[in-house]
Amino acid sequence: MDGFKPTLEKQNLNPILKRNCGRKEFTMIYSDNSEKLTVENTIVNTETSLDKQNQFTLNDTEVIQLSQWCNKIEKHYKKAMDIEWAKDGFTNKLYIVQARPETIHGKINKKVREVYKLKEKGNLLVKGIALGDKIISGKARILNSPQEGNLLLDGEIIVTDLTNPDWDPIMKKAAAIITNKGGRTSHAAIVARELGTVAVVGCGNATSIIKNGQEITVSCAEGKEGNIYDGFLKWEVREQDFSKLEMPKTDPMLILADPERAFELSYYPNQGVGLMRMEFAISNTIKIHPLALCEPEKVVDENVNSTIKELIKDYNDPKKYFVDELAKAVSIVAAAFYPKDVIVRMSDFKSNEYRNLIGGQYFEPDEENPMIGFRGASRYYSDFYRKGFALECEAMKKVRNEMGLTNVKLMIPFCRTVEEGKMVLAEMEKNGLVQGANDLEVYVMVEIPSNVLMAEEFAKLFDGFSIGSNDLTQLTLGLDRDSALVSYLFSEENPAVKYLIKQTILVARKMDIKVGLCGQAPSDIPAFAKFLVEEGIDSISFNPDALIRGIENILDAEKMPLDKSNVSIA
Repeated sequence: MDGFKPTLEKQNLNPILKRNCGRKEFTMIYSDNSEKLTVENTIVNTETSLDKQNQFTLNDTEVIQLSQWCNKIEKHYKKAMDIEWAKDGFTNKLYIVQARPETIHGKINKKVREVYKLKEKGNLLVKGIALGDKIISGKARILNSPQEGNLLLDGEIIVTDLTNPDWDPIMKKAAAIITNKGGRTSHAAIVARELGTVAVVGCGNATSIIKNGQEITVSCAEGKEGNIYDGFLKWEVREQDFSKLEMPKTDPMLILADPERAFELSYYPNQGVGLMRMEFAISNTIKIHPLALCEPEKVVDENVNSTIKELIKDYNDPKKYFVDELAKAVSIVAAAFYPKDVIVRMSDFKSNEYRNLIGGQYFEPDEENPMIGFRGASRYYSDFYRKGFALECEAMKKVRNEMGLTNVKLMIPFCRTVEEGKMVLAEMEKNGLVQGANDLEVYVMVEIPSNVLMAEEFAKLFDGFSIGSNDLTQLTLGLDRDSALVSYLFSEENPAVKYLIKQTILVARKMDIKVGLCGQAPSDIPAFAKFLVEEGIDSISFNPDALIRGIENILDAEKMPLDKSNVSIA
């Protein structure tokens, strides 16, 4: 095979390695039987030094070499292969030691969706807002804080008051998530959707009704309400094949955070990723506040410093750790969906969420209402966070320019004014991300009424709009989307919200820029999908659990006659 040469002297012959049973030696026999070589089999256990343990096994050149070999092997056999390799500890040479057909993932039908249905009813304990459409049973584990995460056992269900990004690693382990507080756009709801985890939020009193260790069944397959039943109930799962699902004219895209699901989700019907949240990679993989890496002298707690040193032990430059890990997370998603667009939103932590990162307490202010405080665009050009934003830019530059993943577009969240948009673009340019260079496009999120009122001016600055329906609804109606007390008022179907969405699409079409929407409503509410299609939106982005239902709603809407009487624009 081209590119592969035996490293033995007789390169034109096939060596066969045989073990002589009962003797500590190997015999190498060549295919022409012309030569035999006996080698003593001396097994020596050698302790790996701490220095070696902390080294990367492969350098960049070796990784590329292995990937090229694997590519050639799979092309040769015309199928997916399990490939084993080894590296000689003395010569540092790489070897392919085995290649065989891949038998696990190749059997998985990636174009099938599971539909859940309860077969029996039980004693209803509590109910709340359902996320997803699955059912799960398990033992309840009541946790008061993420610091108690070690108490969660495999297959158990988290029951807690409210979650924030500190909970992310624990939520990945949970069979299901139940919270007292929060609406369908709360942290727990968003993360559960992205992870494909069953969740019921806004239950009110789940932690007082459900007992620790109690066997429960969590059902999100009964409509918008999620129900928690006492005991283990029976349910059924049937498969829905979407391999022949027609693709609509309106582009269906994904909302994605966890890179681990990227390749799996890339097989779903889609036109790319309409929103990749950077925060998930920062809180789950990087874990350290970026300014703690830029200004380590300000972190005075020895325990915090020890934790940081352990995480960055493989790096001489702490800042490179942040850049490499963020670039790695984004590149996995970009590669999985290439050449389709992957729109990456620059960091949109609130100050209280940033504060929860390692070392964050030394940099972040205490805010009364961080949801409408120091977040998004206002951080990027500020003297306070400028160094942190530079690391984000460096990571995105690496993904696009070094890795060649130019399908990555960037998006600016919570940009309150046109002047602020100009300052952010200037800051990006200082950090080597020049709009238009290497086909770089920069979008802005439309999630504040000011974005709509000044839409034409924003359209002159940015290459596209992404309507963030969660924040736009919250700020239009003046309610806290995390509050279960007013969650019944939260509706993207409110005429005021639809008016602003309609106006945004109208301006985008007039200014000839792309416009999409990220949110749950088009999958939950067929009439809302119909409204967006009628207004001529370019794309709609869905959480993975809602994608198929969302596409079906779009297809139904595209087949209906146009109705322009939904919302009037004066």
